[in-house]
Amino acid sequence: MKTISLSAQKMAKRIARYGALKPLPIQQSDIPLPARDVVYSRKLLSVIGLEDGQTPINAGAPIRGAAGMTMTLAVCPPGQGPGLHAHRQTYETFTVLKGRFEVSWNDDGSGNTVLELFDTVSFPPGVCRAFRNVGDDEGILQVLITGGVHDMSDIDFSADARARIEAVGKGLSREFEKAGFTFTAGNTSGAAPRGRQR
Repeated sequence: MKTISLSAQKMAKRIARYGALKPLPIQQSDIPLPARDVVYSRKLLSVIGLEDGQTPINAGAPIRGAAGMTMTLAVCPPGQGPGLHAHRQTYETFTVLKGRFEVSWNDDGSGNTVLELFDTVSFPPGVCRAFRNVGDDEGILQVLITGGVHDMSDIDFSADARARIEAVGKGLSREFEKAGFTFTAGNTSGAAPRGRQR
């Protein structure tokens, strides 16, 4: 096999320093924190983005291009984590890097287990999933997305997530819909998400 050599300058573009990672801009909004906590981990730190950088989830990633995979670090205080959601076309794989996390799955969250340090779980497209830090300290999950473009239109939250957001403030779920999220996961009517044709 013929190999390639990279200069230090080119290799620097393939290194992400934890201390230099910044929370995603999409999380910086006027939406109240309790509503944002239903959709996002408290802090999402993008590590590896897509080659073209076109997805808002990983737009600021210091590393670009890893064969269509994205990697984000989900930082959650105790008790926090996003609500039930499904990905339409991508796999989502979690590995605990710090703390303990409960993951739940199915439309009603009836499946669940606790992941300990370095445990990994991988969800295929179409399965509702959620995670929550059940430790006493801040926890960190490594989140790998594979198998398709990871953007807001790939993520569909449950009607329960919409209700939790609306309990914080009437009409707040529309703010997340403007970003591309939908709230039809588990909807068995077969109807396409509002405003989308898939």
